[in-house]
Amino acid sequence: MHTSVFLGLGSNLGDRPAALEEARRRLEDRGYRTTQRSSTWQTEPVGGPPQGWFLNAVLAGETSLEPEELLQACLDTERAMGRVRAEKNGPRLIDVDILLFGDTRREGPGLVIPHPRLHQRLFVLAPLHEIAPALRHPVLGLTVSELKERCPDTSAVRPWTPVEAAV
Repeated sequence: MHTSVFLGLGSNLGDRPAALEEARRRLEDRGYRTTQRSSTWQTEPVGGPPQGWFLNAVLAGETSLEPEELLQACLDTERAMGRVRAEKNGPRLIDVDILLFGDTRREGPGLVIPHPRLHQRLFVLAPLHEIAPALRHPVLGLTVSELKERCPDTSAVRPWTPVEAAV
């Protein structure tokens, strides 16, 4: 049985667009099938030390993996791409988060589904809204559109175009 899953991708080091694409490919090699991808969004860092802006995207897809297996695939992808967790909310080559896993609700060490801060992060809600505005949060009962409207995050989030990379 395949479960509908939404993943958040982010990068603020190195070749950010290439990192997002490489993460998607590596996740597909590990049992995740992408059915839709948001645009790439340029986002102001939230929390953590001073650092460069992120590129973020959301993948919609499906998997037959269990949540813990998908988490391991996400962590393996980050590790294979060279992510080092030196500082909480610090700069990173790649970050892969499980946002929603069907209607699954899980709260355990290392894995909370839905993502516990999804509704507080505009850098997640903007790309998620682009591809699934009517999707309903399984705990809060609100659609992604409603969550985005109510999001307390005031950080800058805007569509990214490759032209901006040359500026």
